[in-house]
Order: sequence, then structure tokens, then C-alpha cells
Amino acid sequence: MVEGQHGVLRLGAADLGTGLGERATLVHFSSAFCRPCAATRRTLGEVASMVGGVAHVEIDAEAHLGLVRALRVQSTPTVLVLDAQGRIVRRAAGLPRKADVIAALGEAVK
Repeated sequence: MVEGQHGVLRLGAADLGTGLGERATLVHFSSAFCRPCAATRRTLGEVASMVGGVAHVEIDAEAHLGLVRALRVQSTPTVLVLDAQGRIVRRAAGLPRKADVIAALGEAVK
């Protein structure tokens, strides 16, 4: 995790445990007992498969407490939308709507 210009946080492959998407990355913090997390997984997976160059990464919040604390994730599901350089461009908690995820990606892939 790197703090870039103007305090904008950037995440990289080391933080996520996998590479970033070519155009954007959907990061989904989940937990074992989170019912909305399964629906979030499906929604983000569908969007990532519809939009070329977009990766979906699911992170078990309980297994990555350091990252959860650093990013101030307070509930699951929490979704971060990263641009191609790993900058967080959008953040939302709760079950996302597909249209909102697509709109957030539009901001990330400018």
C-alpha cells in the first residue's frame, strides 16, 4: 500500500495477493458469515466479465486484518474500485447494484 500524490491511496499486487486489472480492479472485502457477500461476489464477477480489462478480487476481511484496518473497512461487503494504477476511485459498503458498479468503473477507466 502506497500513499501517492495528494494523499491518494494506491494498492498493488502485494496488497491484493494478485495482479491488478489492466483497466480497473473491483476489490471486494467479505467475511464467512456475510450473506450479502455472496450476491456481491456474483454481481462483481458479472460486471468484471462484461468489461474487458477489469479484474475482481475478493479478500477475506478476517484473514487480512492489517489491510482492513489500514483501509478502515468497517463492514462487509465493502467494495473498492481501483483504476489501472491501483488508486482507489470509489468505495461503497453494502450490497452494490450492478448499474452503480458499472458507473463507478466509468470513473476508473477514464
